[in-house]
Amino acid sequence: MKYSQLGRTGIDVSRVCLGTMTWGKQNTQADADEQIAFALDQGINFFDTAEMYAVPPTPETYGKTESIIGNWLSRHASRREEMVLATKIAGNGLSWVRGGGDVTGEAIIASIDQSLDRLKTDYIDLYQIHWPNRTSPHFAKHWPGMLDFSGVDTAQHSAEMLEILQALGECVKSGKIRHFGLSNETPWGINEYLRLAEKHDLPRVASIQNEFSLLHAKDWPFLIENCVREDVAYLPWSPLAAGALSGKYIDGARPEGSRWSFAQRNGLFRDTEASNEAIKAYKELAEANGLTASQLALAWVDQVDGVTSTIIGATKMSQLEEDLKAFDVALDDELMAQIGSVFKKYPMPY
Repeated sequence: MKYSQLGRTGIDVSRVCLGTMTWGKQNTQADADEQIAFALDQGINFFDTAEMYAVPPTPETYGKTESIIGNWLSRHASRREEMVLATKIAGNGLSWVRGGGDVTGEAIIASIDQSLDRLKTDYIDLYQIHWPNRTSPHFAKHWPGMLDFSGVDTAQHSAEMLEILQALGECVKSGKIRHFGLSNETPWGINEYLRLAEKHDLPRVASIQNEFSLLHAKDWPFLIENCVREDVAYLPWSPLAAGALSGKYIDGARPEGSRWSFAQRNGLFRDTEASNEAIKAYKELAEANGLTASQLALAWVDQVDGVTSTIIGATKMSQLEEDLKAFDVALDDELMAQIGSVFKKYPMPY
């Protein structure tokens, strides 16, 4: 396993981060136990979760994934130091989470305490804001016209961010969290948090996790360049585009029990003719080079300059084992050029 430094934290994290969002819906406690043990044995030390998991998010699944991890930690407390554990506070819009309200300083403090209780741990290594209070291009939303900047109150947004930073600072001082990160943010969001942290001597943003794949690469190269130059770790989520790049949904296929058999998750990927053709082309390239479609897609993400650790998840151990092999693959110049040709033909297929 290879490792990279998490921003300026001094923490080395595995190039693979194990995502956990299916634990509590598609996966049981026993499944999670098996995946955690396997991941640690393979050298994975980075684990990502969120208070809103499992998915699809519902009042019934809220907090279940953290509780599953906490159950494991309660039985394996001696292994806590081997793990870099990341979780997130949900943003606005979920009516069953703090009434659907914005992220505030008060919400930060309350939700950290609740996550610590569910996780059965005394501290969280990386605490992240799942999405910002303002509208941002997240969860597959990036098409032109989505954002309307008329009437934007920059001062108000900045004040909210300062309040969040101050609450995070309190939690760092008390030892409840070690570092904080962002998720589903923009270059302005990253830079405003950096500016406020420097001005007010508050915790510096360590990382950002955004959607990133061969089918959804809006952050490449400009937001990623921002991260490289500012020493902010870039953590791609959905590197298989909600499973699409595995090839299992080509031509409308919907395998029973797969993520796309859950109606709510279909909204995170727009299944278009262009995306279908792009996936076919990538799958053909993969198979011609002795790889699975998933391995090609994951190896490409891992080799993008500026990526710190790629968040992967699996409902089956066989999928996890297959995906992990991708991080031992070095795509040569010829294959990278072929991938680039497909990418240029389908730069924004959904």
